[in-house]
Amino acid sequence: MFQLHAFVVPETGKEHVMLTLGDLDNGEPVLARVHSECLTGDGLFSQRCDCGAQLETALEMIAAEGRGALLYLRQEGRGIGLLNKIRAYNLQDQGADTVEANEQLGFPADLRRYDLCKPMLDHFGIERLRLMTNNPRKVDALRELGIDVTERIPLQVNRNRYNEGYLRTKAIKLGHLFKGYLVEEE
Repeated sequence: MFQLHAFVVPETGKEHVMLTLGDLDNGEPVLARVHSECLTGDGLFSQRCDCGAQLETALEMIAAEGRGALLYLRQEGRGIGLLNKIRAYNLQDQGADTVEANEQLGFPADLRRYDLCKPMLDHFGIERLRLMTNNPRKVDALRELGIDVTERIPLQVNRNRYNEGYLRTKAIKLGHLFKGYLVEEE
């Protein structure tokens, strides 16, 4: 049985949640996923991204291990918000890739922040993670916050004809690690 915990950023009022399972403060690295909100993928089951499948798989992996945490951060569309994400989808339908679409809207490719992870993890005494991600920038960001990421666990799921270009762009332009693109995982 997962426990749901809510956190609020005082300066913005923005709410985030963390799902936890098992004994987290025994000093052993915690299997974890830091997941940014994706209404279209997580809640509406869009196939044009891999977000919903990553969320589901991460929760399944934590449940199978009997111990872990999922930090669900409310930063939709790589931080540009839901309305702008839908605008970006329109630009993608006209031929832009996911990075170009954000840039055409006047945003950087990725506005997400991970600094709020530190107080969330500190609340539970979690200092070491086995992080489920394909994003080396996320690993670096957490390490810069003083979080010991002892292992990066690939989470490549739901590759399909609708998200092939999206995943390729994440690998080529954002440095995500996927088998079959720029970097071959061993």
